[in-house]
Amino acid sequence: MPRPVTLFTGQWADLPFTEVCELASGWGYDGLEIACWGDHFDVEAALTDDAYIPRLHETLERHNLRVWAISCHLVSQAVCDHPIDERHKGILPARIWGDGEPEGVRRRAAEEIKNTARAAATLGVNTVVGFTGSSIWHTLAMFPPVPPAMIDRGFADFAERWNPILDVFDEAGVRYAHEVHPSEIAYDYWTTERALEAIGRRPAFGLNFDPSHFIWQDLDPVRFLYDFRERIYHVDCKESVKRFDGRGGRLGSHLPWGDPRRGWDFVSTGHGDVPWEACFRMLNSIGYDGPISIEWEDAGMDRLVGAPDALAYVRALTRIEPPAASFDAAFASS
Repeated sequence: MPRPVTLFTGQWADLPFTEVCELASGWGYDGLEIACWGDHFDVEAALTDDAYIPRLHETLERHNLRVWAISCHLVSQAVCDHPIDERHKGILPARIWGDGEPEGVRRRAAEEIKNTARAAATLGVNTVVGFTGSSIWHTLAMFPPVPPAMIDRGFADFAERWNPILDVFDEAGVRYAHEVHPSEIAYDYWTTERALEAIGRRPAFGLNFDPSHFIWQDLDPVRFLYDFRERIYHVDCKESVKRFDGRGGRLGSHLPWGDPRRGWDFVSTGHGDVPWEACFRMLNSIGYDGPISIEWEDAGMDRLVGAPDALAYVRALTRIEPPAASFDAAFASS
């Protein structure tokens, strides 16, 4: 049976949840990956208001939609980040930001992610998708020279902050799917390996496969799927395109999204450089049967065009399934 295709609501959180449900249902989506911001999913209300979860389910059912995962990308970014600054104030709820004192922000963010696991369980969802933040991302250029001990401390800090969170995920019967992404503790192949080692490869911590950031880093998303096949807990279909012309570089030059001078940019799924068919064939090979969530990010295509366009593209890919019998079975003499 083809995997369900969902719409990630993070880039739609300026719209009321009911309106996003109407749009997604009208386009033919099977469900939503619901963001924990806007009015889409309120972690606090899910744990304190007995009527909240039934109302949410009623809204989804009225639009023939289901939910397999919720997203906590914004708050989870603050768990390990250094520095904590005005960027975080712009994305965090006021109760998490508080007075802005960095360690207080990190600790409140960690408690919120624990509650997100509990809220997910209350919703009947077993996967939370998000980030980790990183205390060592600012050392990426390796200058001034970075002592190895400083990197060691960064991964130790990640483990120290996330293991107690993952304890709650275990208690709630929920998994965390970290999105491998620049600015996080795991942002490429080898940092993913090291992050998993730092927490003892505990099952509560897995991966959200989003190949858009693999492309501009020149990583192989198909090989990544195979090598981390036991950790692929969720899949986001997000797309990027490279246009390295000798002027626009890999780091983006601090140019805004959509600027034609950029060396790479996000585009709607199916319009970039991700080898999607190879990715879907590998998902078949590794036995991934979870949802495929479309994440719209494209400064050159309206989301009302991009969301149904991406759905049609991904629907065709989800129909690629292994045959019931080997193609050479008909060659047999008996």
